[in-house]
Amino acid sequence: MGRLLVLWTWASALILLCLCHLVPASKLTGSKARGTDEEVTQSDLTLATEYLEHFYDLKREPVRRRKRSDSALASKVREMQSFFGLNTTGNLNSETLEIMKAPRCGVPDVLEYANNKANKWSKTVLTYNIRRYTSDLSSTTVDSQIDSALNVWSKASPLKFVKSKSPKADILVDFATKAHGDSYPFDGPRGTLAHAFGPGDGIGGDTHFDDAETWTTGSGGFNLFLVAAHEFGHALGLKHSRNPASLMYPTYKARNPQNVLSKEDTNKINSLYGKQAAAAPERRPRPRWSPRLNPWFLGRHFPFLLQDKCSPDLAFDAVTSLGETVLFFRDRYLWMKYGQQCEIKEGPIQNFLPKIRSGIDAAYSIPRRFSAYLFKGSSYWTVRRSQVKGRPKPIHRFGLPKHVKQIDAVVHINTTGHTLFFTQDLYWRYNENHKAMADSYPRSTSDDFPGIKTPVDAAVYKNGFIHFFHGPKVYKFDDFQKSIVGIDKANSWLGCEKEPAL
Repeated sequence: MGRLLVLWTWASALILLCLCHLVPASKLTGSKARGTDEEVTQSDLTLATEYLEHFYDLKREPVRRRKRSDSALASKVREMQSFFGLNTTGNLNSETLEIMKAPRCGVPDVLEYANNKANKWSKTVLTYNIRRYTSDLSSTTVDSQIDSALNVWSKASPLKFVKSKSPKADILVDFATKAHGDSYPFDGPRGTLAHAFGPGDGIGGDTHFDDAETWTTGSGGFNLFLVAAHEFGHALGLKHSRNPASLMYPTYKARNPQNVLSKEDTNKINSLYGKQAAAAPERRPRPRWSPRLNPWFLGRHFPFLLQDKCSPDLAFDAVTSLGETVLFFRDRYLWMKYGQQCEIKEGPIQNFLPKIRSGIDAAYSIPRRFSAYLFKGSSYWTVRRSQVKGRPKPIHRFGLPKHVKQIDAVVHINTTGHTLFFTQDLYWRYNENHKAMADSYPRSTSDDFPGIKTPVDAAVYKNGFIHFFHGPKVYKFDDFQKSIVGIDKANSWLGCEKEPAL
């Protein structure tokens, strides 16, 4: 009888143990947030709790207050379901858990979304610096993807983004894993892909990517361009959207890279910064300098005023060479100096280039082609062997963005085959051999040409140095040493008295 009693006790215990494993984990914890006829495992409950703590501000409470905590959990489940357009049951059903398990942005949803008074940058030109790269892609590819992601927002607003080498750039881009110094550690593959901080000083604007993910440029892994474009929306002040068509929707979705912004995204960025950038501002006025009458006539009846080339305030709009001749443009006037000769030809531009009836903003030449290119506004002329060829063409043929309406200066570097386009405080690099604008441009002029004041008025490459003209000064720049090695008066190039060299 005793043996039968022992066997019955062991059998009863085994049955109870089995029954316990069949009860949903939510029931074991006393949670009310469970499916009506779906079993919720302990791992699902843990996932949901951590998800709601991170993205919906669920507060953990002591065990003695578990009943209240269960109610708070169900409330936060309903809040999350409402955000994603699900039935607000408060239950951890399969549809709800599926979204919780989806890869997504690490920025919270409701708290950020509810803050309608989003912060914004107080300027429209923002610098960015890529501190660390991922090993999944080449650094050149990462540069290109980040640049393209930023351009998504610059095309829809007045914002411009300039790559900088400074660790104090407005937006610091970083690839990292686990804890990485900002109190928001990454969680490994999938889960949280990246996060970004809203505009502001210090960590404001900084954008971090989980390097435990597989970053790609296609449909496999996670597309860096799409994730970066989303995160930069946060860096500019945008919050998460409930609209699945919006780029700012929290979970990762494959999208058409040619048209990633929804109408809602465009409206929101415009509400912060205004609409797409208008035409570039007019060039700043320059000091006047006195002309004097010259008996050389323009035609039969109209005398023109010969400009005083040695005026201390003389500044040039453009400088370039054509063969052995150096051309200096100012308003609608032109000086031409041949080689080392003292004699200078001068007069209205139209006297020498009859097809050009305006001033010139910028100019450069390519000696091997025996050609020069003269820019005015958003157009340029090609001059070959002192003859203007064809009609003016749009400057955007070089690959410049549409918002650029005028070039301040251009210089061709013979040794590299690159042409640099300067406008305001930015510059682009164009490869003449490949007929393509380099990736990761524009860049900051002051970063790459320290000491050179902007906007640059004119530039020319001569004897291994770039000569930058700004106002009545010309700066001789050594691009290898990245330093200014001489300063003269601009008119010294026309034979006027020089200033002492540095």
